[in-house]
Amino acid sequence: MASRLHAFNRFELKYLVPVEQAAEIRDELAERMDRDLNSPVGGYGVWSLYYDTPQLRFYWEKIEGLKFRRKLRIRHYGNPDGVTDESPVCVEIKQRVNRVTQKRRITLPYGGARQLCDGREMIEHSPKESAFIQEVLELVVRLNLQPTAITGYQREALVGRNADTGLRVTFDRRIRGRDRDLHFGTPNPENRFTIPPHLSVMEIKVNERTPYWITDLAARRNLNLIRVSKYVQSIEAFGLAPRSVFHVHEADHPQPTTTPTTNPLSGQRQAHVAPLKAGAQ
Repeated sequence: MASRLHAFNRFELKYLVPVEQAAEIRDELAERMDRDLNSPVGGYGVWSLYYDTPQLRFYWEKIEGLKFRRKLRIRHYGNPDGVTDESPVCVEIKQRVNRVTQKRRITLPYGGARQLCDGREMIEHSPKESAFIQEVLELVVRLNLQPTAITGYQREALVGRNADTGLRVTFDRRIRGRDRDLHFGTPNPENRFTIPPHLSVMEIKVNERTPYWITDLAARRNLNLIRVSKYVQSIEAFGLAPRSVFHVHEADHPQPTTTPTTNPLSGQRQAHVAPLKAGAQ
């Protein structure tokens, strides 16, 4: 059996930008970067099912900023409607070692991924995949990992050209999630925005160092690095754990208004508004 295992290391920088500004930045980047061949116009859906312990160990490791931490997830690309046991997904271990993000993943049918992560059963694999499969199974069993939350968003991706081949920039918008009905194929699931829908997360991903012109772009547009985790956003949005410094408060990033009378609380710090409900689409 051919190996379906893929692994890579990189540095990641995150920025929170209004959707309109993200579109301007994307157009500027397109002058020096190419659209990812897997990224159609308008982007593609990314849905991730995160596993954690009953005590939310992976969540707290992120909050505490441990230099070595990891998490397990199953990821589906595209529209989740109609996902079956035969649909391809990725079982992925994402870990942070100091400032480096490492990802290792294997592509499996959804049924096989659930057999491994939910059923805690060994699946058919090649010799090259054995160490990774064993690690996933050991994590699930030893830590009693359970499906905890699903996140979803629409992603547009650009990749570097020529000397910047290790560069990748993504724009994630309509970031939402749920803490129940944790099956990708659930019909009409109740997702809620976990980051205000007028904001998008821009991520710069590089193998070694960030190109100078990317740094210059960020400075010209007054972009500020942020610490934000889509998984943490979901955990906190559904009240599974207290809000933290990683949480994006809607009051801190109010949606622009066209007239002074549109928002009666304009100029005041608003109380946190519960995330809006959104359909799976």
